[in-house]
Amino acid sequence: MKNNPITIKDIARILGISPSTVSRALKDHPDISTETKKAVNELAVRLKYQPNAIALSLKQSRSNTIGVIIPEIVHHFFSSVISGIEDVAYNAGFTVMICQSNERYDREVANAKMLLSHRVDGVLVSIAKESTNFDHLKLLKEGGMPLVFFDRIVPGMQADHVVIDDEEAAYKATKHLIENGRKRIAHFSGPEHLMIGRNRKNGYLRALSEAGLAVDPSLIIQADNYEKAVVAVRRLADLNNLPDGIFTTNDLTAVGAMQALQKLGIEIPKQIAIIGFSDGRLSGITNPTLSSVDQHGYEMGSIATEILLNRILSPDEKYTPVTRVLEGQLVVRESSI
Repeated sequence: MKNNPITIKDIARILGISPSTVSRALKDHPDISTETKKAVNELAVRLKYQPNAIALSLKQSRSNTIGVIIPEIVHHFFSSVISGIEDVAYNAGFTVMICQSNERYDREVANAKMLLSHRVDGVLVSIAKESTNFDHLKLLKEGGMPLVFFDRIVPGMQADHVVIDDEEAAYKATKHLIENGRKRIAHFSGPEHLMIGRNRKNGYLRALSEAGLAVDPSLIIQADNYEKAVVAVRRLADLNNLPDGIFTTNDLTAVGAMQALQKLGIEIPKQIAIIGFSDGRLSGITNPTLSSVDQHGYEMGSIATEILLNRILSPDEKYTPVTRVLEGQLVVRESSI
């Protein structure tokens, strides 16, 4: 039994016509008669013919595939971004290869090399927490690979970016806590080397300064996941230094802080108000429900993909890096009022 995939030559041989006629019939070329088109397409369906994507990409000098490097697929924000990416890519006839760095530098480097070896047409990237060296991404860019960063970007690198205004969003979240009577507000922050971490911290500091509240360095703690938040709360409690409000760098951190406080018998928001960041599915099912900043992940993914596809499909267009800044929306729920 023949196990090789059906080719245009096989269809041509069976129908007694040339391979070029089959090819044009499959593309609905106007020079091919309706009868021939019908015969070719019916036989192609019956034989389960599939175009040779590799051969087609070599002919077009394009694979019609884009790569995505993200820190975590399980994170609601990044899964929302992926939905936006895939919808736009699919509608444009592109497929998507998704790679996960798991917040590790070595995995991010391996992902970049793999996507390059698979001849993707462009790459969307949100950098890992561990990444401080970006030579692997600069190599892609210098090799002519279209590159668009989203959410977490590489400072100083000439590339397209799609981000939200992290500083303004953090400012709004902290200001909301202040307007609800909170005066000792802690910030559970992200890594300092990530621009989003610095920007969110700056927004927090700006809101305190504007309100005339003193900055307490002991209340600024690098804690950007559930486990670190639990440790941070326990440490503050042991030192009898609990705040009356907490603004966290993401929702998982907020949930960790919330549950650790509840185990200590602390009432939320009566004693301590909490706000997260990303407005994922967790925010609506916690008890109390969690106030958070909506990062508009789907929109971010859609816009980033549109920019990337424009770079791919218009390679001769004069290159001027584009930065799109989205506005984060504060979604107020029970945990902060």
